Amino acid sequence: MPADTTTDAEIAANERRSGLRTIRKVGPYLWPEGKPWVKQRVVIALTCLVLAKLVNVMAPLLFGRAVDALSGEVSDLMLGGIGLTLAYGFARLMNVGFQQLRDGVFARVGQRALRSLAIETFTHIHRLSMRYHITRKTGGLSRIIERGVKGVDFLLRFMLFSVGPLILELTLIMIFLTVLLDARYMGVVLVTIVVYVWFTFKITEWRVRLRREMNQQDTEANQKAIDSLLNFETVKYFGAEQREADRYDQSMEAYEGAAIKTATSLAMLNFGQSLIITAGLIAVMVMAAIGVQNGTLTVGDFVMVNAYMIQITMPLNFLGTVYREIRQSLVDMGEMFDLLEQPQDVSDKPGAPDLRVQKGEVRFDNVQFGYDAARPILKGVTLHVDAGQNVALVGPSGSGKSTIGRLLFRFYDVNGGAVRIDGQDVRDVTQDSLHDAIGVVPQDTVLFNDTIRYNIAYGRAGASEADIIAAAESARIHDFILSLPDGYDTMVGERGLKLSGGEKQRVGIARTLLKNPPILILDEATSALDSETEASIQGALKRAGEGRTVITIAHRLSTIADADRIVVLEDGQVAEEGTHDALLARNGRYAALWHRQMQDEEAA
Repeated sequence: MPADTTTDAEIAANERRSGLRTIRKVGPYLWPEGKPWVKQRVVIALTCLVLAKLVNVMAPLLFGRAVDALSGEVSDLMLGGIGLTLAYGFARLMNVGFQQLRDGVFARVGQRALRSLAIETFTHIHRLSMRYHITRKTGGLSRIIERGVKGVDFLLRFMLFSVGPLILELTLIMIFLTVLLDARYMGVVLVTIVVYVWFTFKITEWRVRLRREMNQQDTEANQKAIDSLLNFETVKYFGAEQREADRYDQSMEAYEGAAIKTATSLAMLNFGQSLIITAGLIAVMVMAAIGVQNGTLTVGDFVMVNAYMIQITMPLNFLGTVYREIRQSLVDMGEMFDLLEQPQDVSDKPGAPDLRVQKGEVRFDNVQFGYDAARPILKGVTLHVDAGQNVALVGPSGSGKSTIGRLLFRFYDVNGGAVRIDGQDVRDVTQDSLHDAIGVVPQDTVLFNDTIRYNIAYGRAGASEADIIAAAESARIHDFILSLPDGYDTMVGERGLKLSGGEKQRVGIARTLLKNPPILILDEATSALDSETEASIQGALKRAGEGRTVITIAHRLSTIADADRIVVLEDGQVAEEGTHDALLARNGRYAALWHRQMQDEEAA
C-alpha cells in the first residue's frame, strides 16, 4: 500500500478550496431568490451592526472628553462633564440595543437556513441508492449531519457578526487614533493586531489539525457505540459485553489523547495572545503617558486611548476561538456538503412520466446485473409474470432471487436488458409512482419505534381508523392487538423488538395490505419463522395476493407448491420453470431441491 505523500500545505490548500466552496453554498440561504423578506432582514441586521460599531467607537471619545471637562483641563464643553457622562452611558446602551435588535432580526433568517439545509440533507440521504446505504455507518452519518447543521449556525452568526464587525471596529479605531492623536498610535496598534492575528492563525491551524483528529476519534467511538447498541441481542448471545466495552474504551482512549492535546494547545494560544496584546497596550499607554507629561495630550486623551485599547482587546481575545470555530465549522459543513454532493446511482429521467399500471404484467428481458462489476449476479435472466399471476422464484443462496425483487423496485438499475411493468421500462418512469405500485413483505419486517397503529398506517398516508382495522383483520392480527392492554396504541419498541417474529410479520402484511399495491413481492416473508407460525401466516399472505400480481421469493418450497408458475434460478440464470407438478415430473433441479428439503424435514 503506497504511503500518503500529501503535505500539510496541500491539505491546507484543499481545505481552503473546500471552505470557499462551503461559503459559496451557504450564500444562497442568506440571499435566496424569491424570498424578499429574507433579504430585508439581512439588510436591517447589517445596518444595525454598522450603527452598533459606530456608536461603540464614539463611546471612548465621549468618555475622554467627560474626564477633561470634569478635571477642568479644557474649557467647559457644550454638554458639560455630566452631560458627556450621560451621553457616554447612552452610547453604551445604544450599542447593546443595536446588537440585540440585529440578533432578533437575523434570528428568523438563521433558523430558516438551518431548517432548509437540514431537510435538504435528510431528503437527499433518503434519495441515495441502496448501494450507498448498505455501506454507510449510521453513527458516523448522524454525527456528520449534526455537526454540519451546528456549523451552519456558527458560521452564519460569527462570520457575519464577529469577523466582519471586528474588522470594521478596528479600522474605525485606527482612523480615530490617527485623526485625534497621532499616526504613531495607529502604527503601534496596527503592528500589534498584525502580530496578534499571525500568531493566532498559526497556532489555530495547528489546533485545527488536532481538532480534526479528535473529531475522527469521536466519530469512530460513536459508530462503535451505535453499532453495538443496534446489535444488542448479538452482543448478549455471545456474552460480549466486556469485549464491546473494551472496544469502545479503545476509541475513547484515542479520543482522550486528542482532547488533551487540544486543551493544552488552547492554553498555549491564550497565553501567547495575552502576551502580544499586553505588550501593545503597554506601548500605546506609555506613549500616551509621555504625551500627558509633555502637555501635548490631556488626561482625557490618556483615558480615551486606554478605553480604545481595552475595546480592541475584548474582540481580539475571541479571535482565536472564532477563527478556530469558523475553520471547524467549514470542515464540518464541508463533510455535510460532500454528503449532499454524493451522486444518486438511481435517479429519474428529466420529465419522466408516472407509471400507469393497468394490468400489472411484469417482464424481465435478458436482464444482466452485478453489485460489483467483477462479480455478475444475473446473467441474462428472462422472466414473464402475467397480470394476477403468482410466480415463485426458488434456488440456492446467491442465485439472484432477492436481486430480482430489488431490480423491480428499482433499488438498482440493470447493467443490461430491461425490467418492464405493463410494457413500461422502470427506468423511464418516476420512482415515486413505481414504489406506489409495488408492495414488499420482506424476510425481516422492521418496525418504527412507535405504536402498532402508526406502523400499520405507514402503508398509506392519511388512512382512516376503519382502513387500519380492516387491514389488521385481513392480516389476522386484529384480535391479537385487541388483547393487548393498550390495543392499537401499544408501542412496539426499537425495530419492533417487543413483538414476536410472527407478530411483526403480520403487522408488515397489514401495512402492505393497507398500501393496496397492484404488484406484490414476498421476499422470503416466512423463512425466518417456525413452521407453525409460518402456516398461520400463509393464509394472510394468500389473501394479500388476491387480485394482484405476486412474485414470491421462497426458501421453503412447501410454501410455493400451489404457485401458478415456479422459476428455478441457478448461477444467475433460469435453470427451469413450470408448475410444481410439471417440475417434479421433469426430475430436474427443482425436483432435487424438493426431495432434499422433504428429507431434511422428515429427519427433523
